[in-house]
Amino acid sequence: MTNSPTAALSEAGVSIWLDDLSRERLVTGDLERLIADRNVVGVTTNPTIFAAALKSDTYHDHLHELAVAGADVDTAIFDITTDDVRAAADVFRPVYDRTGGVDGRVSIEVAPGLARDTAGTITEAKALWAKVDRPNALIKIPATVEGLEAITAATAAGISVNITLIFSLDRYREVIHAYLSGLEQAEEAGIDLSTIHSVASFFVSRVDTEIDKRLTAIGTPEALALKSKAGVANARLAYQLYEAEFATERATALLAAGANRQRPLWASTGVKDPSLPDTLYVTELVASGVVNTMPEKTLEATFDHGVIAGDTVTGAYADAGAVLDALAAVGVDYDDVTLTLENEGVEKFIVSWGELIDSVRTALEAAR
Repeated sequence: MTNSPTAALSEAGVSIWLDDLSRERLVTGDLERLIADRNVVGVTTNPTIFAAALKSDTYHDHLHELAVAGADVDTAIFDITTDDVRAAADVFRPVYDRTGGVDGRVSIEVAPGLARDTAGTITEAKALWAKVDRPNALIKIPATVEGLEAITAATAAGISVNITLIFSLDRYREVIHAYLSGLEQAEEAGIDLSTIHSVASFFVSRVDTEIDKRLTAIGTPEALALKSKAGVANARLAYQLYEAEFATERATALLAAGANRQRPLWASTGVKDPSLPDTLYVTELVASGVVNTMPEKTLEATFDHGVIAGDTVTGAYADAGAVLDALAAVGVDYDDVTLTLENEGVEKFIVSWGELIDSVRTALEAAR
């Protein structure tokens, strides 16, 4: 759609990825439709998405085959999820080829129970990469302290990584450094750096949800005036950090050797507060070279009435910094907020993974 808001967003340098995947989308041709009509150039998944997808009847035959083969629950989940990601990667392969590997990407996450286990994360990242066996896959690793070393190790092995659950600017800086370290090790090992891609998933709406709760509890006019401003401000400062870090001597040397920038990805872009514009975390975070991964509801809202007015990030750094300063002044502890969100994010995915295990176990038993 040449004149649509999603086309305008793409022209502004934002890659639109869908934050959802299911076998139903694959078998109905829905992904191809979104590529053609909504400018979608990639897909992200997580344990919550797979837990919801597995409720569909489209998995019945596959589950029956696994049950007959005597597969256990973990094997079944690994097989089903990698199958979906491989099929989606094939759908997006023309986009991958057209964009020189930048887009056409499909993400799959290591099991969330490994979020505090460096060695386990590295092992599973390598297993997922080998099983999916597509160059346009991305392996998602959470940006926990324990995940940082795994990000470096996976990158060093030539694996393209999507780093997820980033909330704080300090952790984001550590994520960039972990990626650069991995590239340096890959270069030493003789791996072609141009084949390694990465995105850093910086979460947006969850920051507003947590901070707005705290601002409401503080209750002063100064505090209430700051509601729903933190998420966008935090993300804008993340983009400033991205620009600065990839202009350093260390990064530019790697780029000169063929490496790719690790692109910022705006995650959690569905608006949680119904009083806010439903395209807020899209229209206010337009910058060249970023990814915005949207739930379908946000994608359709953007296509229908999103107003794309060019870059809304790089000229707003001073205002964004002022928002974080004002939050500190009214008593919001940024470090506590981001640590709380990281812990909650890991826990939510563990709960979703448990639901996935339960639903697959039930389905396997029924199929036997």
